[in-house]
Amino acid sequence: MLCEICPRKCLVDREKTLGFCKASNHIKIAKFYLHQWEEPCISGENGSGTIFFSHCNLQCVYCQNYEISTGGKGLEITIQDLKNIFLYMQKQKATNINLVTPSHYILQIKEALKEAKKEGLTLPIVYNSSGYDSVEGLKVLDGLIDVYLVDMKYFNDQYAIRYSKANHYFEICKKAIQEMYRQTGPIQIKNGIMEKGVLVRHLLLPGLKEDSKKILSYLYHTYQDHIMISIMNQYTPTSSLKDMKELNRTITKKEYEEVLAYALSLGIEQAFVQEDETADESFIPDFSLESLKKDMDQIKDKI
Repeated sequence: MLCEICPRKCLVDREKTLGFCKASNHIKIAKFYLHQWEEPCISGENGSGTIFFSHCNLQCVYCQNYEISTGGKGLEITIQDLKNIFLYMQKQKATNINLVTPSHYILQIKEALKEAKKEGLTLPIVYNSSGYDSVEGLKVLDGLIDVYLVDMKYFNDQYAIRYSKANHYFEICKKAIQEMYRQTGPIQIKNGIMEKGVLVRHLLLPGLKEDSKKILSYLYHTYQDHIMISIMNQYTPTSSLKDMKELNRTITKKEYEEVLAYALSLGIEQAFVQEDETADESFIPDFSLESLKKDMDQIKDKI
């Protein structure tokens, strides 16, 4: 089968050759653990049962997870292994199952989720993506995803192309969020935990505050408070940005406060914001293959 699961529609046979994302048909993951640093309604007290998938259908020049997204670092696992990770996370009392950068593994994730649910998986499922998703791909997961935790990175296509090699990003992301909202409906929060709905993240980039304002305006005027918005200032420059001086700095307090003030002026009430000094390397997980292998071995004894 030729791959057209994401908007790039590379039309390659992933058993024989690789498309833009460089992923084969075999699932590859880089880490799984109880993640404490998502938004509070996602992490909860025990942490979000987070699985980082290797590879990505974007190539963001500032990606903090570059070694797994573009470098492809990780360990190949089976659908059965993925199912077991889901069940293991539930035994560890995770708040939910959090699928990070899953767009290129939608078909495999569907099978793993179906099998896990047959064996007693009841946790909410969080689909945590860049927003560069196709409506057709998302429909494959209809009925299986409870919460969509999705980026909306750019309004202006020139930034999407320059920084992520993503043509028509805003239009594609806009349609993807429409489909996500169709599937989940308005946000549902119980005891502080998001059980249904769409949470849209927007990470401010240096110098792009006007682009950020356009994104916030679109989201609020389209969905009002039926979705949640997370306005993030944690952008951290990486060593790969030597040739892009405009991105080689953190967000200033003034930039962030101006965007937050604009959000308030729109009437946005359902939003998460970040405190000062959140741009830090602590947001970058440790993707140790040795640790991952040990964790996989541990699962065999506990499922």
